[in-house]
Amino acid sequence: MKIRLLVLALLLWSVPAPAAAAPAVGYGGFRVVRAAAGTPETPAVFLPVGYEILRNAPSRAEYFAFVRGPAGPVTVTVAWEGQTVADVISGKAHVPVTRDGSTVRFTLTLSGASVNQNTLQVFSYPSGSTATGVYWRVEHNDPDRVAGPWTGVAWPGNQAASVINYMVAANLVLQDSGLAAEARRRGHFFALMGFETNNPLHPDNPPHWHLSYYPGAGFGAAGAHVPHFWIDAAGKTFYNGMDVQGRGRTAFYAGDPAQIKDPAGALIVTMTIRADGGLDVAGPNGGPVYSITSPGGNFGAEVTVLRGGAPWRWVRSDDNVTGGVLVTLVGRLEAPGHHIQRVVYRYDRLTGTILEVTRPS
Repeated sequence: MKIRLLVLALLLWSVPAPAAAAPAVGYGGFRVVRAAAGTPETPAVFLPVGYEILRNAPSRAEYFAFVRGPAGPVTVTVAWEGQTVADVISGKAHVPVTRDGSTVRFTLTLSGASVNQNTLQVFSYPSGSTATGVYWRVEHNDPDRVAGPWTGVAWPGNQAASVINYMVAANLVLQDSGLAAEARRRGHFFALMGFETNNPLHPDNPPHWHLSYYPGAGFGAAGAHVPHFWIDAAGKTFYNGMDVQGRGRTAFYAGDPAQIKDPAGALIVTMTIRADGGLDVAGPNGGPVYSITSPGGNFGAEVTVLRGGAPWRWVRSDDNVTGGVLVTLVGRLEAPGHHIQRVVYRYDRLTGTILEVTRPS
């Protein structure tokens, strides 16, 4: 018996223990915000052994980096000689830091299966729910955060302003025409979006905006139509590259009617680029055609909307990206000096999160 036990013990001792499972790989991103914008600089970043920086870049206002390593929290040290760090952002959160002169330390949590661009995107959502019939996202493009392909071209400030005017006008059209209500009734939605200049992981150029249609409850809806309305320096539309999920892209130019249909082939809306650089929007049932145009040819300054060829609304907007305040004004064209709707969106200038919405009477 003793011999058998000894043999068994030797066999068990000789069997290697199971190898410990490798820790899951995580990803995380952060932006280090300077107190004052200036010449782009890259600070010194220190990570523990086993962690690496996948991608990083400076701008006049910030430095960003994406990190890969074992999932979970990791301490990041940033030494930025000659600069004062005003804030650190990860995702949509302001990260607590400890300071030692020009050096800051903070905890970054790594998770997920890939780099999350959310850290770089400064977006606000006046209507962020697809269930409303109109999902609306505003990109806050800051010249001091410019990145990627936008660093080598003239700053598209007027195009960025034009896009907001277009989206305010398009929302008016979708609501007044009943297109938004019908999309909501069917569990579908339109999506209004612009372009972003501050994310090198998404080279979102040239300047453009979207009035898209998703025949379902989410962005994965089969048969989604995603127009890309390209605009020039004055904000005039000159091209629509419309993607249809599963069918690629079709090009439309001035005078070409671009039809959006649901998966069953029923017409939802027809959008036609105007000769003046504006956009005509026509519903499927013979209602009035809405024309988005600009009286002076500068869509960044003011956009007007005609309903059935008759004057209807004017739109102006101002996005103060350094103060975090977006103001939209809508008025009747019959009384151009008086607005009928003034909305003020106060948002976190570093994340885009809306803090307050004011609609004075």
